[in-house]
Amino acid sequence: MSARTVLVLGGGVGGVVAASRLRRLLPRGHRVVLIDREPSHVFQPSLLWVAVGTRRPERIQRPLARLARRGVEVVQAEIEGIDPATRTVRAGGRDHTGDALVIALGADLVSDQIPGLAASGHNLYTVAGASTLRDALASFGGGRLVLLTAAPAYKCPAAPYEAAMLVEAKLRRRGVRAQTQLELYAAEPGPMGVAGPQVTAAVRAMVESKGIGYHPEHQVTAVDPQTGQLTFANGVVAGFDLLAYVPPHRAPAVVRAAGLTAESGWIAADRQTFETRWPGVYAIGDITSIPLTMGKPLPKAGVFAEAQAEVVAANIAAEWAGAGERRVFDGYGKCFLETGDGRSGLGAGDFYAEPAPQVRLRRPGRMGHWAKVWFEQYWLRRWF
Repeated sequence: MSARTVLVLGGGVGGVVAASRLRRLLPRGHRVVLIDREPSHVFQPSLLWVAVGTRRPERIQRPLARLARRGVEVVQAEIEGIDPATRTVRAGGRDHTGDALVIALGADLVSDQIPGLAASGHNLYTVAGASTLRDALASFGGGRLVLLTAAPAYKCPAAPYEAAMLVEAKLRRRGVRAQTQLELYAAEPGPMGVAGPQVTAAVRAMVESKGIGYHPEHQVTAVDPQTGQLTFANGVVAGFDLLAYVPPHRAPAVVRAAGLTAESGWIAADRQTFETRWPGVYAIGDITSIPLTMGKPLPKAGVFAEAQAEVVAANIAAEWAGAGERRVFDGYGKCFLETGDGRSGLGAGDFYAEPAPQVRLRRPGRMGHWAKVWFEQYWLRRWF
């Protein structure tokens, strides 16, 4: 069989797993090329630990160049254009053409969609933002501390609720909790809504039991960094002395310019195989919108990106090299829910269940926290 090339776009969870699995499954005559503008992979679940000072930023990052040791060709370059019909990618001033194309470019974080947001607070979803929040918390002497979700849909749905509880524990350890009014304003109707009403109620109860004010269905429209005020679509105005936020998300401009996005604003892909309408083109992870029967999309989360990458890699290898059987994604997923004080719960279940996802939330405990610590270390060792 003649040599073929698969291009993997993006060095996040989905891209790293897809490229690594493809390299392991395909004969060496085939090429696996990963393209990303960043030099390093960031293990996103650990950003919250960076924010509260229990992880150094360098500990949760790995050079993508390490994948070359496994036979993956790594190209660090800005992706300038994508032609899905020919599976050609323009990056770093050159064209790369593949026999298969796996798009795992994630979601762009667009703080500038909300006037004043970027200038007023700390972005929980970036290394820089988590690091500046860590420094701000270390010197915070009390006042009104606000956590905010700037749009109702975002990746890692548990993260802002974990952040609120981890920050609350941090303030207690520093002895400034009594001097702090801690508030969480959410654009969504409730925590982790796709997981079902029982999970939503349980997470809300956890947050409120710690004295954190919770305000759902508050869509921020503007932030004033000079006066420290948030303005919401429902007319509410709230002040802050320290602000941390989850920004709005959007598909990367290069994906939108290529005509890859559907009405949802994201790439539409088969919910079991992640094939798109273009032959040989797959999309996985946060860049996709996978509709569920309940009317909401599958949450954007690393656990799903990893599982989807495994499916796509297995199916490409089965088609090209007869290596193993074709696979489908079953909709199962799980995530940890940190509650502070060295405790974590675990939500797990079938998100493809009918008529609605069937998800259970395990009670937070110390074993759950240490399981999350172990998973972080295991994941980084496994893939790098």
